[in-house]
Amino acid sequence: MLAGPEGRHAATVRRLSAGERADVSDGAGAVAECVVTTVTAGVVELRVLARHDEPPPEPRIVIVQAIPKGDRAELAVELMTEVGADVVVPWQAERCVAQWRADRAARALERWRRAAREAAKQSRRRRFPEVTGPAALPEVAGLARAAGLAIILDPEAPTALQRLPLPARGDIVVIVGPEGGVSATESTELADAGAVTARAGPTILRTSTAGAVATAILLAGCGRWD
Repeated sequence: MLAGPEGRHAATVRRLSAGERADVSDGAGAVAECVVTTVTAGVVELRVLARHDEPPPEPRIVIVQAIPKGDRAELAVELMTEVGADVVVPWQAERCVAQWRADRAARALERWRRAAREAAKQSRRRRFPEVTGPAALPEVAGLARAAGLAIILDPEAPTALQRLPLPARGDIVVIVGPEGGVSATESTELADAGAVTARAGPTILRTSTAGAVATAILLAGCGRWD
């Protein structure tokens, strides 16, 4: 039975009716293949035909996203979710225009998580992406150090992203800088942690779109889009 917000969405927005097929997921890989039996005001009842679990993805795509300004933050999360990023890490980079102050950080993070949930449902993902709490440079360096491959996106880098050898397992961490770019101090610390630079293509991308483009390139390159 679907009730509450999900039931209202299924009944009034999707307008499901008796006899239609519908899949229900917990967002963590468990999927129930169902058929709708009855629909009332805000409540949808379904009969389960089969159940299965989608295994965790390998390798995982982790995007460290410098916090964009304005509504481009939610746009970035939506695009990365629709394409297939597995983890999104908000990064308060040195040159970020937007600042997550203590009194607004929780609200901003909830907007990111809400954008990820809605985009995951729209794109019919069985595993919803994780949106972590905000990270500072030491935490980002730690992610790079533990990754199978860590990449700093840089439009001036000599190597194209699609030319990098990709690991079959573990995390591929992509670090997306802010509008003003990654600072020299950040570049040095991340390089010391093992991150390499690569360009996503021949054009200069906005910080709000670079993560989605990089995700698409990596998912195609590692075989997850086969």
